[in-house]
Amino acid sequence: MKARLRGAVVAVAAFSTTVALATCGPGADTGSDGDGTPTIALLLPDATTARWETQDRPLMEREIRRLCGDCAFEHVNAKGEVALQQQQMNSMIAKGVDAIVLVAVDGRSLSAAVGKAHEAGIPVIAYDRLSQGPVSGYVSFDGEEVGRLQGTALLKGMGERVADGQIVMMNGDPSDPNAVSFKKGALSVLTGRVKIGKAYDTLQWRTEAANLNMAGAIAALGAGNIHGVYAANDGLAAGTISALRANKVEPLPPVTGQDAELAAVRRIVSGHQYMTVYKPFAPEASGGAAMAVAAVRDENLERVATDTVTTHGGGKVPAIMLSPVAVTVDNIKDTVVKDGVYTVQQICTPRLGAACDRAGLT
Repeated sequence: MKARLRGAVVAVAAFSTTVALATCGPGADTGSDGDGTPTIALLLPDATTARWETQDRPLMEREIRRLCGDCAFEHVNAKGEVALQQQQMNSMIAKGVDAIVLVAVDGRSLSAAVGKAHEAGIPVIAYDRLSQGPVSGYVSFDGEEVGRLQGTALLKGMGERVADGQIVMMNGDPSDPNAVSFKKGALSVLTGRVKIGKAYDTLQWRTEAANLNMAGAIAALGAGNIHGVYAANDGLAAGTISALRANKVEPLPPVTGQDAELAAVRRIVSGHQYMTVYKPFAPEASGGAAMAVAAVRDENLERVATDTVTTHGGGKVPAIMLSPVAVTVDNIKDTVVKDGVYTVQQICTPRLGAACDRAGLT
């Protein structure tokens, strides 16, 4: 393992689950990047999902600087390209960063790069998605629980149509291990309860692909024969709803989502989207920061972990696992507003004034 910030004092710092790490104090040993500054790199997967650049990145950077004032922070975005993320991993390894927080575009394809980082003594923290390869730690939410929340909400939104209705499934990218978990969780609730008329996997989680697939489903099944849509995230929900509205489907069937994007919360208020899954960004980003700072200090990651997970190779690594929350029009105020993710003013545009009044968002 590379030389890192040894000898720093560890103190308790709570962040929704009890995660502890102290800020880097004066006199801490220097990292091995040449200028005495330990460096943590965050590798993001795409610019399609709004949360990565608007929530996770700034929150994690702020928490890293709070925990370790001497740490440098870098981030890059792979823009959905596996080859680009592989190059970015190789670049960070060549630069000799002290820890990498990785949100893999494709967990399987990044396994060799994770192995290369491990051989170079650079710990890799898998963030939100469990990448293959010798990762040192993992921070995420229970993916199957996300799917179960979505499936349960969809059945509730369909009401009496569950008995004789059918749905369309707009799943995520099958190369994303989270998408596989979401789908598994959803099917555990939906199978045997409702007919699945069409199901699609959406490469790179592209909104436009969901739009085209939904248009195809409408053509194949008939506009009046779709009574619910399982959309794995808010981007897919947006493409789905756009296709439904373009084909004049009225009333809109309940559509699920995930990530609590601002646009999705507004769609929930307006009645166009039924629900989203809120994965509180601050605790996840804090967990990623805590593990990364522990790693650059050569601390045992079990000190900040709340759990363990089994990797694709069969080993166990320290993990911080958090609980997702279903958001509908009835609890927006008690979730994303209460947590300070969005203000009522941000959600309630002039066009949504009456709908916000009905939702109690005043």
